[in-house]
Amino acid sequence: MWIFALVKWGDLKYWKKYYPTILFFALWDLVYLYLLSDLYPMWKFSPQGLDANVGLTSAHISLSIILIKYPATAIIYLYNFPNKKKLRQLLYVISWVLIYTLNEFIDFKLNLINYYNGWNLYWSTLFNFVMFLILKTHYTRPLLAWVFSLLFVIFLWNVFDVPSKVFR
Repeated sequence: MWIFALVKWGDLKYWKKYYPTILFFALWDLVYLYLLSDLYPMWKFSPQGLDANVGLTSAHISLSIILIKYPATAIIYLYNFPNKKKLRQLLYVISWVLIYTLNEFIDFKLNLINYYNGWNLYWSTLFNFVMFLILKTHYTRPLLAWVFSLLFVIFLWNVFDVPSKVFR
């Protein structure tokens, strides 16, 4: 589905200009996977059906998301981002938040994702909103995006009382 969307609405010809933001996007999920997914997860994917039968794990699913969904998202989102009118930009961001949140809601209802340690769909919605704002910021002002990201991580770290044992 994400590959089809990328071909239809993405800017594949100039993918290189989005590459730094794609890496930024992927890096933060890899940090989550390394630090939290085993010792203090907020969420984990739960393979079902064929995925479970062939032995896929939450990490496999996360990796496929990092390699397929995130690049497609970044390219489509940034390529089609409205240049003017703040209200239109806000509505565009909200539409992406709704797409991601609805996708996760369906996954949750199908038992494809489980929440832990106080995380829930409401937190995911907030996370998605901040994430899409930061992705746009990274595309135009990368250093500012790093600052905002670190501040948001510190905020989440404190809200969810993440233990220091995650630093292995």
